[in-house]
Amino acid sequence: MSLTLTQIEQALAPHYLQILGGFHPTPADAAPDGCNTLLMIGPDESGFWSHFQATPEYSDTQPNPMDRWSSRVLNGIADGIGARAVFPFGGPPWHPFVGWALRTGRTWASPVELLVHETAGLFVSFRGALVLDTLLDLPDPSQRPCDTCVGQPCRMACPVGALTPDGYDVPACRDFLSVGGACLTDGCAVRLACPIDAGRQAAQSKFHMKAFAR
Repeated sequence: MSLTLTQIEQALAPHYLQILGGFHPTPADAAPDGCNTLLMIGPDESGFWSHFQATPEYSDTQPNPMDRWSSRVLNGIADGIGARAVFPFGGPPWHPFVGWALRTGRTWASPVELLVHETAGLFVSFRGALVLDTLLDLPDPSQRPCDTCVGQPCRMACPVGALTPDGYDVPACRDFLSVGGACLTDGCAVRLACPIDAGRQAAQSKFHMKAFAR
């Protein structure tokens, strides 16, 4: 029996992971050799953080716990379905995850240039991608939610003006985070301003923001 998207979703679900889009690569996409379908994989925020907190990587005090967990879990899933897993970390060389995300037709550049996803909003993140040699049927592309977003609140949400339609001032962002505040403890104010609520817990945002601010 041929592999289906439903079967892949069932393999991901116990780990609170989900397919956030996919596409059929062309040579210009720089996908791994032999890839006919590439699926972008990210958290199902409904229970991801609680699930991750119960994993060995979270509590073993070693560096990069979420990356190590992602590698273990997605490599295991890939082995089980006859696929390969690739990751946005561990380079160089680096895989072009941003370009791949845009190719899915389910993730776009937002008004502040951060990636925005149809259901994950500005909190979209990718723990890896599954590389398949089979050509799977994929849903049709969606419409960018920002095009109908009233007021586009992300444009003005940054408390220090570090992230706007004019660009991202990374040093200003890091300086602001270095003294604490709501962005560090609750998550990026710009991401939180997005009306698409993926349900990410503040504790998970704090985990990522602390790692970024180091």
